[in-house]
Amino acid sequence: MNEKFSIKDYMEKTIAEIRQLVGDKGVLLALSGGVDSSVCAALLSKAVPGQLTCIYVDHGFMRLNESDEIVEAFSDKDLNLIRIDAAERFLSKIKGVADPEQKRKNIGDEFGYVFDEEAKKLKGINFFAQGTNRADVIESGQDPEFKGSIVKTHHNLKLPTTLSFEGIIEPLAVLFKNQIRELAVELGLPAYWAQRPPFPGPGLAIRVIGEVTREKLETLRLADHIFREEVEKDAETMSHKPGQYFAVHTGVNSVGVNNGNRVFEGVIALRAISTTSFMEGEYTRIPHETLARASRRITNEIKTVSRVVYDITDKPPATIEWE
Repeated sequence: MNEKFSIKDYMEKTIAEIRQLVGDKGVLLALSGGVDSSVCAALLSKAVPGQLTCIYVDHGFMRLNESDEIVEAFSDKDLNLIRIDAAERFLSKIKGVADPEQKRKNIGDEFGYVFDEEAKKLKGINFFAQGTNRADVIESGQDPEFKGSIVKTHHNLKLPTTLSFEGIIEPLAVLFKNQIRELAVELGLPAYWAQRPPFPGPGLAIRVIGEVTREKLETLRLADHIFREEVEKDAETMSHKPGQYFAVHTGVNSVGVNNGNRVFEGVIALRAISTTSFMEGEYTRIPHETLARASRRITNEIKTVSRVVYDITDKPPATIEWE
């Protein structure tokens, strides 16, 4: 984004550009419920009210109870929201797939097919919108200002060429996450929603290392929920607050003891990063007491977990996500 523009200037300029581009035509938005797509929805609603249809694809890789929360959060908005239950469809597309890039590509392609199918059922839809941000563009190797190898493929930057839309609208593609949060406030979104931790498009599928199974997904959902609960209890007292925090199913089993019996169950890794741009950051020094509570709860409440570890790697050299 040109530095001479404030976020308010950017909002007004972008709204004018969207109106000129779209006219009286319809727009279809991929709504995930995360900060980026939510801000994109609010921006488009302001630019072309009554012309926006949001499709939320429940791919089965969401966090605990999140799909219902997303639908409820947008139930009172002036937009057409369609929820698609495609969990079985997406899981079948990554069956037996262990390579992280292949998982991302398979899920990304399927997103494109789902949206294309749904768009064909609707009338007057000419444009496809998505909440791509600047970090997505850079890490996918598509930003001319940042030369380097592709770090990872983002599903919303790899749509099939068969999509039958007149054009793609990505109004946040020049903004970093901290700027998008600022824009969220400018657009009047609730503060708690604007500050939600990022969640990758492929969801928990790339937080399960290796092949994804239903059992691993359910284990990870519960572990992730417990960890986020414990972090949020203490977040206000932390000297360095995490910008993103989550659990990872490592795909590795470890020997443990349960009720005096030997078990051989999964290892969960916990990850928290302090950052504003999400292009770089330090691992969060979460208090040991918080980590200890999370570890005890995870191993006591989830029988398929025998060990919990904490990731202390900065970005770089690591990415925030494990895959």
